[in-house]
Amino acid sequence: MSKVTKSKQASRRILKIAYVIDDGMNSEDGVQAYVKTLGAWMSSRGHSVHYLCGETSRTDIPGLYPLAKNLKVTFNGNRLSMPWPTSTAKIKQHVQMNDYDVVHVQIPHSPFFGAKVARLSSEKSVVMSTFHILPYGVVARYGSKLLGIWLCRNLRYFDKHIANSPATMMFSRWAFGLKDSVLVPNMVNLALFSPKQDRHISPANKTFEIVFVGRLVERKGCRYLLQAARRLHGQQPDLDFKIHICGKGPLEGELQRLANENGLKDVVEFHGFISNEEKVRRLQAADIAVFPSYSGESFGIVLIEAMAAGAGVVIGGNNPGYSYVLQETPETLVDVQDEERFAELLGRVMTDVDFYKKIHEKQQQSVRQFDVEVVGNQILELYESCMHRRNRK
Repeated sequence: MSKVTKSKQASRRILKIAYVIDDGMNSEDGVQAYVKTLGAWMSSRGHSVHYLCGETSRTDIPGLYPLAKNLKVTFNGNRLSMPWPTSTAKIKQHVQMNDYDVVHVQIPHSPFFGAKVARLSSEKSVVMSTFHILPYGVVARYGSKLLGIWLCRNLRYFDKHIANSPATMMFSRWAFGLKDSVLVPNMVNLALFSPKQDRHISPANKTFEIVFVGRLVERKGCRYLLQAARRLHGQQPDLDFKIHICGKGPLEGELQRLANENGLKDVVEFHGFISNEEKVRRLQAADIAVFPSYSGESFGIVLIEAMAAGAGVVIGGNNPGYSYVLQETPETLVDVQDEERFAELLGRVMTDVDFYKKIHEKQQQSVRQFDVEVVGNQILELYESCMHRRNRK
């Protein structure tokens, strides 16, 4: 770290920051991971961090304030919770008592909670947002548009909006009218993944470990991974590979039957839900990490987690969010519904050593731009620039 950077950090004031999320904080899904990673980094820099959220049973997160009761719903192909109408007096009392410097709301946000926090925050508070979703299907798309119309007056309380990918920037402009968003990607703490330093690949006598992590729902595309594996197994029976399916969901039984009926019983292993710790271990051991989602992805935190863990090659479905994350290795993007091309890519990764090494090296370089040290400082600078403009008024 340069002397100039150290001096700049030393001169920064300590901020009191509230991260606002309508959902609870029990899960490790994308928005929760974003809030926890960014909040932990801000705390490590000496800032005071609170999490204002929906109903949550966890007690191990410092500064956690569950202020709403939530209803379980399915939206955009995800299971999540949304807040019931929350006491305005309760929210007002909390924000007045804490007098935050920055209120950072995750949107789309609920009129019953996130919007109230934005509206009731102190006039001196900088109110920011990060826009997180890209819709899966017509219902989610136009539902988001209606929500944007409902919340249009609430958006006047915000000083700045962040979009986590070019795709969400375009969608947030259409659905919410956000014309001045700043592109800042999601992040991971690279130091927590500790990738293996040495990876020796030989096409001879090698069992390739293929890892999928995600919910077993249609849009995540696990079905297409199994179909491509079936084709590859038939075309190149001498290729030795094992597929580890890590996750649960309504398609679990169907996917198990698909594997059994297509000669993959000894090739595919279903692990069910796994902890964060086991997820890191699985990704560290992966020769190929495959995320064949074909829609509804605004970014793709799991892709950068896999690269951070040192997975050999990370392959993603060619959807707008994943194509942004993997833009420096476009060879690893695939139309997962094209079974032949998908099988061909898997086969090439397992047989072309030079291709494997080239992709691995590129991905290990590109993941550095998503480190929380890089992204956290970008967001902190946005906080400070908004505060500076606010103070000059």
